[in-house]
Amino acid sequence: MLSKRDEKLIAAAVAIEEEDAKEAGMIGYMVRAMVLATMPINDPKTTHYQRKNGNLTLTMAALDTNIGLPFGSLPRLIMAWLGREAVRTKSRTIVLGSSLSDFLKQLDLYRTGGKRGDITRLRDQMTRLFSTAISANYSDNKRTAMKNVVIVREADLWWDTKEIHQAGLWESTVTLGEDFYNELLLCPIPIDVRALKALKSSPMAIDIYTWRTYRNTYLKKPTLIPWKGLHMQFGAEYKLTKHFKADFLKNLKKVLIVYPESRQEVTDKGLIILPSMTHVSR
Repeated sequence: MLSKRDEKLIAAAVAIEEEDAKEAGMIGYMVRAMVLATMPINDPKTTHYQRKNGNLTLTMAALDTNIGLPFGSLPRLIMAWLGREAVRTKSRTIVLGSSLSDFLKQLDLYRTGGKRGDITRLRDQMTRLFSTAISANYSDNKRTAMKNVVIVREADLWWDTKEIHQAGLWESTVTLGEDFYNELLLCPIPIDVRALKALKSSPMAIDIYTWRTYRNTYLKKPTLIPWKGLHMQFGAEYKLTKHFKADFLKNLKKVLIVYPESRQEVTDKGLIILPSMTHVSR
């Protein structure tokens, strides 16, 4: 018998097969650096966090040490939604919606309050995400390049978690950092929001999905990615590579349900990624 999560994955796969993401209005966009080196899966309980992908090092820093860093699936969903709105409206200032209920509906989340409800978790992760600065550093034997950006320059949120269907006194808005916004417009990574919603129970699955569809935009020949490299890129929280590998393969299976066009081979040395169709055509 299929689990509810598997049923959702299959339902999303059918919907994606039947209607193109653009026609369905379900294209989201991610920033390239956040695809190559991703956010924490679990709460790092620190104000600084690093991911490495080859010569690229991504460092996230909490601008307010009392707030902490974003983690889990919610900030990934929020980033995709903000990317979609920024590309669609061509504006740094994005209206989140006049009520929390509307925004939750767009992210396909439950409208529940309480300590562990989606409303409370969403507000917490949004606060963390909007209070984070990112430093991307590329270094090899010939060159060192770096870029420091803030995701959000200003946010004004007027939501009442007890009255989720009641519009706020003012419309809630977020103004993206200029460099972050420009990166979205110059080289956005298109993804299918329906796939993200179906994979939202697993942050690693979301990361694998966005990474594979991005690599397929330029991959020309089979490429071996060693397990150690994948471990550094996707699973810094895991102490042992063998434990990371087991979870990675489990999440890869979920991704392939909604993105069957992605082709790869699993070997003892690592994952051989093969040229494949992108999930959302450019």
